[in-house]
Amino acid sequence: MRCLGIETSCDETAVAVVHGTRLLGQKLASQADLHALFGGVVPEIASREHLRLIHPLTQALFKETGLTAADIDVVAVSRGPGLLGSLLVGLGYAKGFSLAAGKPLVGVDHCLAHLLAASLETDLEFPALGLLVSGGHTQIYILRSPVDFEILGRTLDDAAGEAFDKVAKLVNLPYPGGQYIDRLAMSAEPDPKLFPKPYLDNQNLDFSFSGLKTAVATRVAANPHLRLDRMSGTSQIEANAELAVMLASFNLAVAETLRIKLQRALNRVGKVRSVIVAGGVAANTLVRQFMTEMALENGVNLRMPSPWLCTDNAAMVASAGLQIYCRGFVHDQRLEAVPRGKAVPRDYIQLSRSLCESGPVI
Repeated sequence: MRCLGIETSCDETAVAVVHGTRLLGQKLASQADLHALFGGVVPEIASREHLRLIHPLTQALFKETGLTAADIDVVAVSRGPGLLGSLLVGLGYAKGFSLAAGKPLVGVDHCLAHLLAASLETDLEFPALGLLVSGGHTQIYILRSPVDFEILGRTLDDAAGEAFDKVAKLVNLPYPGGQYIDRLAMSAEPDPKLFPKPYLDNQNLDFSFSGLKTAVATRVAANPHLRLDRMSGTSQIEANAELAVMLASFNLAVAETLRIKLQRALNRVGKVRSVIVAGGVAANTLVRQFMTEMALENGVNLRMPSPWLCTDNAAMVASAGLQIYCRGFVHDQRLEAVPRGKAVPRDYIQLSRSLCESGPVI
């Protein structure tokens, strides 16, 4: 069973085809270089770029895989949360394809797609505890199946990835800044006392990274030499040893906070068959190290996608959409986009039976 996945939630335009748990092909165009001129994503520009790129990318995907619209069994699209204008481009294209080709349509929760991305590389075991940590979201989930999940904790302000990008901007690192902070952090020894681990003096599972970001901003304001010149070369960035220590300390504070909150959730939920860690920040070297150590200490299976599957992509959308469809759920042409800040409704239309003859795992 082949699923066409479409992803336009932010600044990546991507289309992919998945057959069962095998990725047949993907085409992705990143707008990072374009938005780097502005230090962050400009929604109107992102929407226009999606509109310009989505059809050529789909044509290129079909040419590369040798598939046609007739070979597709279901169309899946990221419906939110995300930038509304960007989502509408992908949603409109998916609806048009579904209608013209006579194929069923599935709207996918972008956050759920991140958590299910690991299914393209390994079996997912439920119930699972999930940590989604990205530029727009930092949330802890309990997942009982691909269509039965609950949020246990969420960020109250900045997401972890957003904090990375804002800290990078404070010191004039290029956008997106997370990868530069990761690289610099690995080149220096962090000072555990430099920054506090944020929002841990409580018993809940929520996150807050705005205070940590403010602490970094205060330190940079008091030490202007930590702010690099605009358009700095790589050699200048790597030569600033004090900046590397500060960023390593910031990186440590974020990674430790994520580990402590996830451990707290694991203690509270009790026995689960696996822990899933996903999203763009899950590509961070220290985060991956801490999560691997935590899983070993607790004797639980860790499911963490490869770095290329952590960032926004259409393969994860296609995989999630196929798993939802195989359990007998679809949408119709009334499917709506859901902007960031609003909950994605589970407004599926249930078919008369599950389409997975072999059971719930495809």
